[in-house]
Order: sequence, then C-alpha cells, then structure tokens
Amino acid sequence: MLLCISVVLSMTTWFSATAVTPELKTAWQLSDSVVAWLTNGVQIGFVTGALLASLVNLPDIVRLNRLMAAASFLAAGTNVLLLLEPGPLGAVACRFATGMTLAAVYPPAMKLVSTWFVRNRGLALGAVVGALTLGSSMPHLFRTIAEHIDWRLVIGLSSTASLIAGLAFLLFAREGPYPFGKAVFNPRQIGKVLRDRNLFLVNVGYFGHMWELYAMWAWLLIFVRTAADGVLPPNVASLITFVAIAAGLIGCVAGGLLSDRFGRTATTAALMIVSGLCALLIGFAFSGPIWLIVLISIIWGIAIVGDSPLFSAAVTELADRDFVGTALSLQMGLGFALTVFVIWLMPHIAAWLGSWQWSFVILAPGPFIGAWAMMALRRSPAAVRLADGRR
Repeated sequence: MLLCISVVLSMTTWFSATAVTPELKTAWQLSDSVVAWLTNGVQIGFVTGALLASLVNLPDIVRLNRLMAAASFLAAGTNVLLLLEPGPLGAVACRFATGMTLAAVYPPAMKLVSTWFVRNRGLALGAVVGALTLGSSMPHLFRTIAEHIDWRLVIGLSSTASLIAGLAFLLFAREGPYPFGKAVFNPRQIGKVLRDRNLFLVNVGYFGHMWELYAMWAWLLIFVRTAADGVLPPNVASLITFVAIAAGLIGCVAGGLLSDRFGRTATTAALMIVSGLCALLIGFAFSGPIWLIVLISIIWGIAIVGDSPLFSAAVTELADRDFVGTALSLQMGLGFALTVFVIWLMPHIAAWLGSWQWSFVILAPGPFIGAWAMMALRRSPAAVRLADGRR
C-alpha cells in the first residue's frame, strides 16, 4: 500500500504540464505542435531512460528503493524548472528529463512489488499500474483547485508530491521474500523475441493498447473543454478529466483480479473491446448532454488501462527465462515510442476534421486489433502457461 501511494505521488510529474496546457499555451504563446511535445517529451524521455537503464542493468546495480528515491527527487527537480519559464525548447527539454527519471520509478516499482507475490501477481501489478494511473491524473485535480490562482501552483504541488514520494521510497520501500534473478537486456536476443509467435501476439495486443492510452490521457482535457465551452467553467472540465483518468485505478485492480481468476487473454480482450467502443461513441456525445460525456469518459478511463499490467505479466509467463528482460524492454520501448506518434497525430486529425468531435475515432483500431491478437493467443497451446493455466 505504501509503495502504491508513493508511486501515485511520484507520477504526478508525468502529466503536470499537460494538465495546464491551456494556460501555458496562452502565457508562453505556444503552438499546438509545441503543446503536443510537452507530453511527447516525457514519452521520449521515458523510452530513452528505460532502454538505457536496461542496457546497463541499473535495477540490479542499485538497490531498488534507492534508485526509485533518487529518480523521484530528480523528477521533482526537472519538473520545478518549468517555473523558470524556460521557453518552448527549454520546456520540452525539462519534460524529456522528467520522463527519463520516471523510467527509474515505474519499471522498478513493478519489479519490487512482484517480489512480494507469487500468486495473485496480476492483482499486485494491477495495483501498481493503478497507482501510476492515479498519479498521472492528479495534476488535473490540482488544476481544478488552482484554476483561479496560477498554473505555477500545479507545477509546484506535483514537484512537492514527487519529493515526498522519494523520501517514502528511501525510508520504507523494501524487496519482498521472492526476489528475481537478473533480467538483462541483450540486443542479440531481440531476434528470438521477434520470432516467438506467442510473444508477438502479446506485443500486438500491447501496441494496440498503447496506441490508444496516452493519446486519450493527453487530449481528453482539450476534448472536454471544447465540448463544454460556454456550458461549464474550465475547472469543471479539469475535474471531469481527473475523474475519468483516475477511474483507471478501478480498472487496474479489477483487471488484475479478473485475470488471476478467469484468465489473461479473456480479461484483456474484453477490456479492449469496451475501450474501443468508447473511442467510437464519445464523439456522439460531443454536442451534449454533458453527463453522457462524463459517463463514457469514466467507462473509457476504467477500460483503457485495466489491461495494462496483464501484458507485462503475460511476457514473464511466456518468454524464455534467458530473455525475459529483453522481451520486457523491447515491449515497453516500442510501446512508448508508438505513443509519441499518436500524441503528435491527434491535434492534426482534429485540425483536419475541423473539430475535436470525431478525433478519438482514430484510436479505436488499436484496441480492436489488440483484442484480436489476445484471442488468437488464447487458442495457442502455450497459453496454458498464463496465470497458472487460466488463459
């Protein structure tokens, strides 16, 4: 529980700038392209940090709690630099640096919590991803409170939260009684990972999930504000965004529970189908009523991230133990790289359509293709290795 709370606090820096993009756009006279890169900078930084950490096997060199503490302190520092108003290029550089530091929080947290569980690992990993989800949503809550004060308060609060998380990691986080051996990233093993049909299907599912997830998180606020313009005050749009993203905590816990009980592939496919339908349907609610946007957003927020921890769990269960580390690094690196493109694409789609109303439709193919891949995996004989035989 303490680990999850600490992850919530540290991850507030991930979307701290995204939550105040309307204010930053006005105050710094930013274009839509630069606004997109405020989020993309974090994504690219995370990919870079995760791969570099894997190449040098950083989680095995440094004790996990110390690594996560140092990364949280650095995330607070790179995030608070935005208060200096460094300009477009400097702001994107700060976001890149923040993403790199968070790569030493999230993956190690997944590993750390797994050392406490042999059974019910899906639920345990779901709790960690749920904590990441809640932490990512917190800047929108900060902004709801600070709407009539200053965007600087949102940045300051998220940096303070990350500092507190660092102290908690340092003082209280410990490995459990079931430690892992070294999971080393080995580029020479990439070919084996890519040729493994079962891992290929898991990765297709994961890429479909990532095609949708961060683009929705990054642009939901703009969608809701545009739809509710003149109907609701801007801080209410931020509150709706917070509730929708934070609802993913329910999805992560439920997804972990259901996958441990009923199977990885069935749970993942069901969540992805629901998520894809929400991407298709939310455009119909654009013109009102507002309660329908809220309802679809919350359901979408629950479904869109509930499957996230299950892909990592599936890789650990299906991959040869000699290249589990390579398989996980490859999955995460390519998945987060994909989010960069989709986050960049979304405002261009909205501009081309002349409105944000139908922009989220472009996200729907991802989860539908992912659901197909997971059901194909379900038919594989190797699927019996998932969740102790629960495919």
